[in-house]
Formats: sequence, C-alpha cells, structure tokens
Amino acid sequence: MGGRKRTDPSSSDGQDRQPILGFVGIHAGRRTDQPVSQNETLALLFESLGYRVRRTSAIKNQLFRTLHQLFAITFLWRDVDVVVIAVFSGKAFTMADFASLLSRRIGHKKVIMFMHGGNLPVYGPANRRRVERVFNRADRLLAPSEFIAKAFRPWGYDITVIPNVLNLTRYPYVERTQARPALLWMRTFHEHYDPLLAVEVLARVAEEHPDVTLDMGGSDHGLLAATEQRATALGVVDRITFGGYLDFEAKLAAFARNDLFLNTNVVDNMPVSVLEASACGLVPVATDVGGIPDLLTDGVNSLLVPARDVDAMSDAVLGLLADPARYAELSRNARLLAERSSWTAVRPLWRDEIQALCPDLSVP
Repeated sequence: MGGRKRTDPSSSDGQDRQPILGFVGIHAGRRTDQPVSQNETLALLFESLGYRVRRTSAIKNQLFRTLHQLFAITFLWRDVDVVVIAVFSGKAFTMADFASLLSRRIGHKKVIMFMHGGNLPVYGPANRRRVERVFNRADRLLAPSEFIAKAFRPWGYDITVIPNVLNLTRYPYVERTQARPALLWMRTFHEHYDPLLAVEVLARVAEEHPDVTLDMGGSDHGLLAATEQRATALGVVDRITFGGYLDFEAKLAAFARNDLFLNTNVVDNMPVSVLEASACGLVPVATDVGGIPDLLTDGVNSLLVPARDVDAMSDAVLGLLADPARYAELSRNARLLAERSSWTAVRPLWRDEIQALCPDLSVP
C-alpha cells in the first residue's frame, strides 16, 4: 500500500544544501480569531534553524485559503523538497487530498502527512477507501499521539509518533505549592468540548469554596449562549469571566491567575492547550477521552475523570484544593510533561524523518 512503508528514498540533485520545506495548513499569523497551528509553529522553528521554509495559508476565508494553498503548491513551490501536510477529518480532509495529489504530480516532492484531530480515528473507518488513497501518497505518516497511530496501524501503515511541539521559552513556569480556587477552561464553545460541564463543576465547587472563579476563553462555535444561560440558572454567572478568543498574551495572563485547568472534552487527541497550561504549572483535570490517556497520566501529572461526569470532575478539583502537597507534586510533573514537547526534545525526531527523505541533503 504505497508510500506509508519505510523505504530508502534518495535525493535527486545531490547538492550539499539544506532541504526546502513547505507547510500546508492554517497559518493564522497575527489573526485574532485563530490560535497558532502546529504546522505554523513547526515552520517558525525550522526557520529559526536556518531552513528555507514556505507556508500556506494565512487567508481566513476557507475557499480562498484552499485556492491559495493549491496555487502555492502548483506554481510557487517547485523548489520545495518536502511538503508537510496537516491532516484533519471532515471537510478539512479535502485539503490533504488535493495537496498530496498536487505534490506528487508537481516535481515529485516528498510528502509528510502529520495527522491531527480527535475525530480522525472515527472519520477514517467511515471513509476508508478515500483515506487509504490519500495516505498512500505519503512518504511518511506522522501522528502526535499513540491514539491516532493505533487507529491506523492495523491498516498496515507505518506511523511514527512525534509529539506536538511547544516553544517552551515562551511559557513561564511558576512553582505552585497550593491551588487557589481559580479554574481555567480554554477551548471553543462547541459540543465536542462540553463547556457546560465546566459550569456545572464551578457550581459544585462553589458550595465549598464561595470565592471560586472560572475563566472561560474561546471563540463561539454554537454553545456560548447556552453556556451563559446555564451559568445564570445555576447562579454562578457572576463568577465567570467570558474572555472570548485569547491571544497569546491573554493566555499567559490567564495561566498566571489560575491554578487548575479544566479539559472537559468529549472528543480529543493531543490538545496543545493542555500542554500550554502544564508548561506554566497548572494541573489539568481532564476527561479520559480519545488521546488524553496517552498524553496525561492520572495521578502523576493530572487527574483524569470520565466524560460528562460532573461529580467526578468536581471531586477531583475539590481534592486538589484540599491537598496542597499532592497539588504541588502534580504541578511539578505537569511541567515535566510539557518539557517532553520542547523543541529540544522533538527536533531530533523531525530531523530523522527529513534526513530519511533527503539523504543527500544537509539536514541540521
């Protein structure tokens, strides 16, 4: 089955130069409504090493963004050696389809597919013929977690796990010895992320900690009004700050004023937001769905609870507020977890993949 298997590819030009990399995905840049994607983070980090990097696209409109991506691959990237395509499920999978097809037809470029999104293991089996056709164009298939890798290895694919990367120098770590009743939730207001559970937990915790607060950051994808209504009905709306989408500086401020990170998802893979919070020393209290158990270790760097279980998540929060020693240990270990996603740790894994694809080029 094609490009998924390990081979011994060779470079066509044999020159002593670094490979030119092209990253296909959402590159939000300075936009205020979209977080920095993994592909964008990787592009910036490779640039910092001196690589020549192409990227597409920062255009907000989905149709125009897709057209820009296709134009770039077809006409502007003829010198690119390796195309790195961010692969998501649903409508976004179409981009991986087009981008991989064009990359193969224009200049015979090497293709790395980096799989993301907690719903991909569901989308794949439901669309197996199409997904296999696209995956077979890849020279390398990568995943940020075992959760996704395990979903597709039974199909015969050789998948390498490379964690999502953080530029840890941007995330100040503060040693925390005791948890304040200050909770942070940060995702989009969408059914996959169950923001209503965070409000329910707040109401339960308020029964024992009347001074508890909850920051809720994220764009509205359909559930903001329902979340506000539920908070009003429970009498806790005045304890919640609805901050909208949080840019990087706003996120750092939120990490500084809170101690517990609620991850209430019902669908998830390897959320960068959890890594960001952990890097700053917050302790995640998370649902054990999707790839979360592959990322977090219950009782070591986090507490894991069943999805949609308000009692379990509330008890976990209350337990950490009552036990400073345990909280402090989990906080230290959360930072250690984030350090496994540092560029220092992740860069050699990417280097190995690129070197295997471009053995005759100089890969720093």
